[in-house]
Amino acid sequence: MSNKYHVVKNGDQWGVKREGASRCSSLAGTQSEAIDQARGFAKPQKGQVFVHRPDGRIREERTYRKDPYPPKG
Repeated sequence: MSNKYHVVKNGDQWGVKREGASRCSSLAGTQSEAIDQARGFAKPQKGQVFVHRPDGRIREERTYRKDPYPPKG
C-alpha cells in the first residue's frame, strides 16, 4: 500500500487520492482544506503529499519523514 497522497481537482471540489487508487479518499471545498486532510493521512504513515494545480501539474511536494534527497546548504 502506498503512503503517497495527491491533492487533485475533482469537478468543483478538491480531493485527496492515494497513489494508485481509482477514487478519492476524501473531498473538500477548497485546496487548502484538502491539503490539511492529506497531511492528516500522510503524517502518521511518514508519507508524502503532492499538491496539483487545477490543470493537473504538480505544484509542490511535501515529505513527512526524513527526505531521501535533502538539498545541500
